[in-house]
Amino acid sequence: MSELEERLKKIKQASVNCGNFPTSLKNKALEAVAVALEKNFADIKKANQQDLEEAEKCNLAQPLLKRLKFDEDKLHDVVSGIRGLIKLDDPVNQKLSAMLLDDGLTLIKVSVAIGVIGVIFESRPDALVQIAALCIKSGNCAVLKGGSEALHSNRKLFEVIKNAVSEVDAGFADTLALIETREDVSELLQYNKYINLIIPRGSNAFVQYIQKNSLIPVLGHADGICHLYIDKYADVNKAKKVVVDAKTQYVSVCNATETLLVHKDIAEKVLPELFAELEARKVKLHCCERCTKYSVNAVVATDEDWATEYLDYELSVKVVDSIEDAVSHINTYGSGHTDGIITEDAECRKYFEAYVDTSSVVVNCSTRFADGFRYGMGAEVGVSTNKYHARGPVGLEGLIIYKYILEGDGHIVADYVGTNAKPYQHRKLS
Repeated sequence: MSELEERLKKIKQASVNCGNFPTSLKNKALEAVAVALEKNFADIKKANQQDLEEAEKCNLAQPLLKRLKFDEDKLHDVVSGIRGLIKLDDPVNQKLSAMLLDDGLTLIKVSVAIGVIGVIFESRPDALVQIAALCIKSGNCAVLKGGSEALHSNRKLFEVIKNAVSEVDAGFADTLALIETREDVSELLQYNKYINLIIPRGSNAFVQYIQKNSLIPVLGHADGICHLYIDKYADVNKAKKVVVDAKTQYVSVCNATETLLVHKDIAEKVLPELFAELEARKVKLHCCERCTKYSVNAVVATDEDWATEYLDYELSVKVVDSIEDAVSHINTYGSGHTDGIITEDAECRKYFEAYVDTSSVVVNCSTRFADGFRYGMGAEVGVSTNKYHARGPVGLEGLIIYKYILEGDGHIVADYVGTNAKPYQHRKLS
């Protein structure tokens, strides 16, 4: 048995107890993590600085360097997220429904933790904190693998978190694990007997690799090709404000807008000033032939551009003839992450909400709101574009499954079959 399998075996065994930790203990552990992060920030920042220096030597792109940085603002965000989680209701062991099958025979549906979750995430040290905190609150064990660029940051953050929760209760000692190499990932994918769910965060090719090379269920999204559509009934000033935020507030994240669609009847009113604002913020525009005239610096968009997640200061722009064309474009090229409409017309809003195939629809606001913390989930372990179990930002509820409990009193199936069979009542209980 390999060293990794030994660790996974211990985590699997610990998951049974982890799923039944009382709420008070989990919240105490989370508060200990928040305090420990603040107390050890100098050491965390030192480790992060080492990662940043190595990344700069390797000429890592500026947007990726921004994601890699763990500064005071990131510390504040993760600590706020943890304390927000503490305030949320415990999702475990909640009665979801109950049905009376017959007198004395009751079927109860109860929420339970998934068990052991493997999360492979990008070079964002704050993601490690968010994922670990969500797993603690939801009663799940976690195997964490971060990007290689954040190696030193992840080591230090993991050390701080694991020490903090273990000091609260020894039962937490085997509930979290950190792996660091590609070889570890390849081996991890073979252990469906220990891992209940894999959540990969990365490129389309990476997610597909995980899906093809493991029997473990996979939850996640491959790309964040998010759209905003400016309808012909849009408020022009509102549209400009929302688009600029959705594209430039933080470009290297999956909920940043990558394609802008504009109704032909409003293009002349909104695009000249909007393009000027975007270009002032160093955004490169990939425009269809109908809107290149609004910018002397724009390049003509290709079919490839419509399917590109830039994660940078670049934006594809297309003028469309109708809301139906906009929805068709989104459903053709979108990744099902987050897509939005800017309109003052109620019927257009309803049509867009109903017909766009996406995990989050935003109306008259930035796609950047599609986030677990902003959705009130405390944080998120990732975003799912799946259509099963969990969809959209995956917070506490997405890390929970359920089981059925049937409580009887000597009942047997034989009494409910044959010519004199007793009838079932099948009555829902409050």
